[in-house]
Amino acid sequence: MEIENSTVVKEFTLLGLTQSRNIQLLVFVLVLIFYLINLPGNFLIILTIRLDPGLTAPLYFFLGNLAFLDASYSFIVAPRMLVDFFSEKKVISYRNCIAQLFFLHFLGGGEELLLVAMAFDRYIAICRPLHYSTVMNPRACYALLLALWLGGFVHSIIQVALILRLPFCGPNQLDNFFCDVPQVIKLACTDTFVVELLMVFNSGLMTLLCFLGLLSSYAVILCRVRGSSSEGKNKAMSTCTTHIIVIFLMFGPSIFIYTRPFRAFPADKVVSLFHTVIFPLLNPMIYTLRNQEVKASMRRLFNQLLA
Repeated sequence: MEIENSTVVKEFTLLGLTQSRNIQLLVFVLVLIFYLINLPGNFLIILTIRLDPGLTAPLYFFLGNLAFLDASYSFIVAPRMLVDFFSEKKVISYRNCIAQLFFLHFLGGGEELLLVAMAFDRYIAICRPLHYSTVMNPRACYALLLALWLGGFVHSIIQVALILRLPFCGPNQLDNFFCDVPQVIKLACTDTFVVELLMVFNSGLMTLLCFLGLLSSYAVILCRVRGSSSEGKNKAMSTCTTHIIVIFLMFGPSIFIYTRPFRAFPADKVVSLFHTVIFPLLNPMIYTLRNQEVKASMRRLFNQLLA
């Protein structure tokens, strides 16, 4: 069935984060400050890694791509959210809603797979150091990068394909501040039980398996490092701890949102706010603040600009 024939609704009304003007103003100020501080920080990370010839290791290659993915991800929801704070009626067209949903899962899925690639990199570096330069060569790094982009695309296009087959002919109010799978599905004029199961299998299972796999891999790495007496023990422990923090920040909200039946919970909007606006800007900053090489490189770059 053609989309035009099955979909009568041409736009959705976003109910927003809250109906309280005072809370809206507070959230607007906090998000804007956070956005203006951390977004340039992500681009600074990318610039630093690109310009410093000393940051050519695969770890920094993946960190630069993480900053790029998170910066791109932050453009999907946050700017429109800030603009909508000043709108009495928050409206998004059907096509723009689908586009927002696509890029949300495209970049989000790609980032999950990128964290898997970073865990693999750390495993080889710490547990198989003699094979590191052979396994994690530039060609392998670019192959992993291509794989995560393709994986994110396949993950997202499945979501969109299932949504496009649903008819929307009745209510058009989305109880959120952006378009996402759970809220959009609820507005379909048909039984969505099977579609919901497919969505949970696609998003929820993928997220859960990546999360459990990452925790298992870092558990192995930490056990290996703890029993080591090498000089790089503290550095390895710090790097793995940083990765684990980011894993919990990213996968915790995703598991909460996508691994359960699509029923509304009071905490959904707050979790979505952190998942789509706060954490994407925060993740690379956590890596940078705990990475001495990147911080030193940033200081050198900053001094060169001032000279």
